[in-house]
Amino acid sequence: MEALNYKDDTVLAMKNITKIYSNGFVANKDITFSVRRGEIHGLMGENGAGKTTLMKVLFGLERPEQGQIILEGREVHIDNPLHALEYGIGMVHQHFMLVGSLTVAENMVLGMEPKKGMLFDYRRAVKETEEIAERFNLPIDARAVVNDISVGMKQRLEILKILYRGAKILLLDEPTAVLTPQETTELFKQLKNLRDQGYTIVFISHKLGEVKELCDRITVLRKGEVVGTADVDDLTELDISRMMVGKDVDLNIEKKEANPGKTILRVRNLSYTNQFGKKALKDVSFDLRQGEILGVAGVEGNGQTELSEILSGLLVPGSGEVSIKGKSIANMSIRDIRLTNTSLIHEDRMIYGASEEQTIVENIISDRYFQKGYNRQGFLNTKFNYRETEELIEEYQIACDGPDATIKTLSGGNIQKVVAAREFSSEPELLILSQPTRGIDV
Repeated sequence: MEALNYKDDTVLAMKNITKIYSNGFVANKDITFSVRRGEIHGLMGENGAGKTTLMKVLFGLERPEQGQIILEGREVHIDNPLHALEYGIGMVHQHFMLVGSLTVAENMVLGMEPKKGMLFDYRRAVKETEEIAERFNLPIDARAVVNDISVGMKQRLEILKILYRGAKILLLDEPTAVLTPQETTELFKQLKNLRDQGYTIVFISHKLGEVKELCDRITVLRKGEVVGTADVDDLTELDISRMMVGKDVDLNIEKKEANPGKTILRVRNLSYTNQFGKKALKDVSFDLRQGEILGVAGVEGNGQTELSEILSGLLVPGSGEVSIKGKSIANMSIRDIRLTNTSLIHEDRMIYGASEEQTIVENIISDRYFQKGYNRQGFLNTKFNYRETEELIEEYQIACDGPDATIKTLSGGNIQKVVAAREFSSEPELLILSQPTRGIDV
């Protein structure tokens, strides 16, 4: 490896990185970016600015057309995530890289399973999971099946996984997107502790207040290029937003006084016990009126997910009653509930919100393809569907190559915009929103 002349405190540098996708889209253009040892470095930018792509290049998931990666003053070639981990670089992705049917402990040791003779030593896997969770003060149920834990717990598991594998440079792609303020505060304490122990952290976030609170320096990308790098203490939130979008942004939201109408949603004595015997909901009752926004607050994993899934028909309650516009949903299918003009943005967009292998237009019409206008005598009305999708792409400012772009080619924030565009354009009278702004920029 060729030694390069970099400052002693620079542990990682990316020099003149350019990444161009096969369709000609330039995700990163001549980016030079460096991180100091033992700092938390914020990577900012609008949806589609190239932040995640840059980190994928660093983690060996993408091959750049040009550029160098310098680690500890020497050029390295990272061909895949295994190489990255060998160099002490770990990444927590926007979308979880977990096997849902396995337990937390099985996911933790996947690929480096402890053995007892020729067999997998599950007991030791559980013990090692509990030990690392305790070491970093990130408690988690080692024996729980991943499909049955909350999104917040999945995020926690992802962070623990890279620490378990010995990463010293942590790439965190929007790690707080689905966390409550209390969980975020606790995470920040742990990240600061890791920094103080010499860990280096690259923190991707759209939340300006979080970056000001947590990060030491930031680098801002816009349309695949570096706008600038600065100490956080030298910038205001308005400065950062201006760097991100290239103009002043009004961060104040005017909250108008509500003028509620008749009751549209009625919930009475709702209870639900999950398959592990845990009471997720107990005797929940409330009303929601037209023109009203009802906030449901609480630490992640205290029934919010189950409540939204019951209201949308994804789960059947153990007891209680739910009525939408005066009609019980007890015997309704999910489609029947949606036909009451009810829409859902689920907290886990890649499981319940979007199909990553399908195109934007296919995702947009997935809830309405059977309706008049979207098909003609059983055949899809392609011209109409594309025109509507193009209008939504423009309205919601979805950064993409058009209606035929597949979901998996989009950034996390733009995937969230596709989901929001579909749900908001279905003329809903009742919107059930769980973490609706996840990954969306200013």
